[in-house]
Amino acid sequence: MNKQHTFHIPVMGVAYTIDTPLKVAPFGIDSVISLVDNVLLEKLRESYSKKFQLPYQAITKKMDDFQAKRITAYLDMIQELTYAKFNELKDNFENKKEEVFDYFEMLPDTSDIKQEFFDKVKSLDIDTVKTWLKQKLQLGSIDVNIMTKVDKTNYKNGEALPQEYNDAHAALRGFANSKLSSTLILSAGMSPRLYAYIENFEDFYPDNEGFIKKKIALKVSDYRSALIQGKFLAKKGIWVSEYRIESGLNCGGHAFATDGFLMGPILEEFKENKEDLKKSVFQILQKALADKNKPVPEDLELKVTAQGGVGTAEEHSFLLEYYDIDSVGWGSPFLLVPEATTVDDYTLNELAKAKEKDLYLSNISPLGVPFNTLRTASATLKKIEKAQKGRPGSSCPKEYLVSNTEFTEKPICTASRVYQHKKLKVLETMNLPKEKFNKEYEKIIAPECLCVGLSEPAILTHNIDYKIKDNGVTVCPGPNMAYFDKKVSLKTMVDHIYGRIKIINDANRPNMFVKELNLYLDYLKNQLAEAGNEWDKKQQKYFQKFKQNMEAGISYYENLFENVKGKFYNKKNQIKEDLAQAKQQLNRIFKAFESI
Repeated sequence: MNKQHTFHIPVMGVAYTIDTPLKVAPFGIDSVISLVDNVLLEKLRESYSKKFQLPYQAITKKMDDFQAKRITAYLDMIQELTYAKFNELKDNFENKKEEVFDYFEMLPDTSDIKQEFFDKVKSLDIDTVKTWLKQKLQLGSIDVNIMTKVDKTNYKNGEALPQEYNDAHAALRGFANSKLSSTLILSAGMSPRLYAYIENFEDFYPDNEGFIKKKIALKVSDYRSALIQGKFLAKKGIWVSEYRIESGLNCGGHAFATDGFLMGPILEEFKENKEDLKKSVFQILQKALADKNKPVPEDLELKVTAQGGVGTAEEHSFLLEYYDIDSVGWGSPFLLVPEATTVDDYTLNELAKAKEKDLYLSNISPLGVPFNTLRTASATLKKIEKAQKGRPGSSCPKEYLVSNTEFTEKPICTASRVYQHKKLKVLETMNLPKEKFNKEYEKIIAPECLCVGLSEPAILTHNIDYKIKDNGVTVCPGPNMAYFDKKVSLKTMVDHIYGRIKIINDANRPNMFVKELNLYLDYLKNQLAEAGNEWDKKQQKYFQKFKQNMEAGISYYENLFENVKGKFYNKKNQIKEDLAQAKQQLNRIFKAFESI
């Protein structure tokens, strides 16, 4: 069946959408659970089991393959609870009338079954309504996310375990062994060894009718990457059912910036080449399936979705209609919807107050990837406080992001107290000028313990006895958060998405494409400043290419907004002015660059 909603809630951090499907899937809304933290999933499974009086047996670290088993058990529990809640809506219309009405009132006004429902309830025949509900109500998908980079080697009794016990491999196995029929979203780039591991699980292969119990979606930032990864998986008999395009910078959490390629032109390329992408990858898939003696379907569904910085109903409908997008991701705004996400009170209030200056692209991620966050996040404030007391760094209790071997044979995390202590000792011996010393010092102490900080909201919200002392909460909103300033209900946010109401004053809010363009200008200036006065040919070529890509993007937008009909009528003059200013700023940046 076709999905009834035209938006989805992407993964946010570790904890923020950890139980979102239980809250929104009964209303037909798709959302995504992060699988990065098996400890948190086990703690939540225990908490929910007590709350709903489910049988619970702890899966301890002493058990073989405990990481995957914890993930499987949690996902199976979320499915059981979600289905129970959904079935109540379908079976107990008399007692759940308010929730059933919410279900249909939240649907887009263009929905056929929405009008059909309101026609049905005019009938006094409750049995007819209940029979109809059982046929028409759809459960939102309980999707999951794995960051391919979070795949460290694990150890037992000092010995490295085989590759399949790595973090991302164990997470994949945990999902594969679960009862879910949903989608695995792979993010943070291509991982050949993890992609190859998917071949081991039958649920990822299609049957003769084209049904795939567990689908694959790739989060991508450009068409070329999508084509390469799609073909790589197709050669193994694995079909990519969805390409999830995310803005390089106008997004929450880790920001994987492109080389100046902007979102509009990227979406245009997917629009123009979607059928070619499907055809070329599907031919490779058919051969691979035949070689494996597996069913070879005649056709398979391919979706293209988009997310990153969408904030108005007009932008939402434009992406759907102009670029033929199948669904639009709305992430950060849902951090202000307690009915959908898991956010502690302090963080929720700080997000509601946050303005543009409070949201920034930081260096707090131990992965070394720029990370969108909030200046007043409690983890950031506590990190600064500890550094001022001469105790920078984290105790590193979870070790999911360990990768550095500068001082140790076994990888450690750059946010850890051990690493930062050793790195600062080296810095002290370098006899740098004060300004240079301070700059290097700030770089060293910038990384935060994301493993704890991004899971802490669920610990606080569910009052679980697993708080890490002096760590605080890390939050990962995108820049779009600046324009949403109050806590709202799920229904209110959905009504905003579909244009039935407006919950933001967008008079001073730039168009989502213009906002991303300006973010890239800021990013470029910072990259140039970081490079300093010493250049090599590789850097020069990179920055010249960056400029060319941005110039092409600005020209694309000038043409797009000049010719698009029926959208952004009240914003066109402002957009035109913003693009002219961006072009001038880009030229100024490169005049300085060329003088260097």
